[in-house]
Order: sequence, then C-alpha cells, then structure tokens
Amino acid sequence: MLDIATKLGVSVVTVSNALAGRDGVSEQMRKRICEVAEEMGYKPSNTRSGKKKVAVQKLGKSVGILTSERFVGARGTFYWELTANISNKLSAMNVLTVYECITGESEKNAVLPNIITEKKVDGIIVIGQIHREYIAALSKIDMPLMFVDFYDNRYDIDSVNSDSYHGGYILTDYLVELGHRDIGFFGTVNATSSINDRFLGYIKCLIENGLEYREEWTIGDRNERGILNDKIDFPEKMPTAFVCNSDETAFRVISALKSKGVRVPEDISVVGYDNYTVSSICIPTITTVEVDLDRMATESVDIMMKKLDDPKYREGRKIISGRLIVKNSALDISGKRAE
Repeated sequence: MLDIATKLGVSVVTVSNALAGRDGVSEQMRKRICEVAEEMGYKPSNTRSGKKKVAVQKLGKSVGILTSERFVGARGTFYWELTANISNKLSAMNVLTVYECITGESEKNAVLPNIITEKKVDGIIVIGQIHREYIAALSKIDMPLMFVDFYDNRYDIDSVNSDSYHGGYILTDYLVELGHRDIGFFGTVNATSSINDRFLGYIKCLIENGLEYREEWTIGDRNERGILNDKIDFPEKMPTAFVCNSDETAFRVISALKSKGVRVPEDISVVGYDNYTVSSICIPTITTVEVDLDRMATESVDIMMKKLDDPKYREGRKIISGRLIVKNSALDISGKRAE
C-alpha cells in the first residue's frame, strides 16, 4: 500500500480506504488506485466502484490484521515490520492475510471494519493499542480474536507482548550503572499498555536504587489521539539522562536537544526501546532494548492457528523477553562513553 500511495502521491489511508471500499475517496481516485494495485499485483479484499466487487481467493483460512491509523507512517513503522512478519508466517501456513487500517474516526466511534461486519475473515489480529471503546466492540465479535503488543485487563482477550516492564527496568538500571542519579522518562504514560509498563519498570528501578522521582521529569510525547507531538517541551531543570518509551521518541528527543545546543550523550544521555531502524540511523546511535519481532510473530501465528482450529482455545497473555543493545547515546556520568 505504501508503494501504491507513493506512486500516486496520496496517503496510505486513502489507498486503504479505496481498496476496502470505504467512503472518503472520489470514484476517479478509487478507480486509479485499483488500477495501480492490479498492475502491481495487489489483490484487495473488496472494492466498491458501484459496478463490481473484486474478491480475494481464499487459500484455506483467512485472518484480518487491524492497525490504528496513528501507527501508519509514510516512512514505515515498527508495526509495519511486525505486520509483514506475521503475514509471511500466516502465508506459510496456507492462511490468507487481509489488512485494514482503522481510521481515527472509526476508532473514536467504535465502527468495526467491513472485513468483520461482512465476515470476510475467519479471525482477527489487532497490532498496536486501540481505544477501550473499540476493544469493547471487538470483544462482541463471534470469531477468534487476539492482540499483539498491547492488552487490556478488563477484557479476557489473548495477547502477545514484549516484556515492557522489565525492559523499562533494565534501561533505567543501565543508566544507574553509568552513575546517573537524575533520570527522566519520555512517554505519555497512559497512551498504551506498553508505555505504562515501561514507565512502571523505570519507577521500580528508581525505588530500588533510592533515587528521587520527579513528576516534571515525566514528559508526554503524544497527544490524546496517540500521535507523536511535533514540539517537545523540556523542564527548566534537566536530568542527566532520559529513558524514552520508543526509539522514535528517543530520536525526536535527541534532535530537540541538539537544537537547544545540548550534546548527546556528553551533556545528557538518552536511551530508547524497540531496536528499530531509527535507532541505527540516529547520530548518535541509540542504546535500546531489542524487541524479538520474529518470536512475537511466531507466537502470534501459533496462537491464532490454535484458535482457528478451536474457537474456544485460550492462551492468555504471552510475554516475550527483550535484551539490552548498547550503542552510543549513553555516557558514563564521569564522561566515559559506555561500552
């Protein structure tokens, strides 16, 4: 879909809406998108041109993958890689994947996608946090359902998650080992279950080491819709290090610090989470916790296959451990670069 969007100069959401037959796209643009999609070998689950529908040939079972619009970026995201990994593994199991992006409006109003309402798939995997109202609507569907990289304690829905709590802890503890005593946290704490858990891991480490928690050093990184803020506001008194809830946020924090004349890591150390592409292209490269994407995808597919075979199957919450990846964005408080 990104390839189609790039070729036509439109957004990925426009392409998704056109291929899924949703409103908000002119008939002329919808026709052009479908033509380019066909040229490039993409087979949409459904198009509504008013004349015909193009159906995907089912190869055994089919699984729908849903992702909130806020996690769809022009240059690709962590979730895109995870989606591709899951889709490839499902394909190897002779299961067709049908992807649909949840628009902000649909998520707000708990409007389920047509792959569910029209029963075009046999199961649903949701990748990335969605609002609780949308979860409530999904919990009522009569088909296998699971979440990836988030969970909600109010609903007994199977999920696969990275060990965000421990990840937040080991990032903070790494900074403590480097001698840092004033450590802040970048992330909107209640935006996702993952950010919340990473924050709690950070808090645990502060408590265990007798370090002060300062509320002004917990800084939000996204708005109420979950979209990353363009502007970053720093506190008047700065800590010597920041734990960031993601590599993307760490990248933005480092850029903002540089614009203020603050050197990273010489003046302030910054660490991230995910070990996604941005952590390696940033200058300096970002020390982070690596999420085992392949294992998360493998576990997700394994659970979904069991649920397709037996709709009553329950796995619970599966936790996948990560590991610390030391790069160049953190410095020993004495001035030595961390090794």
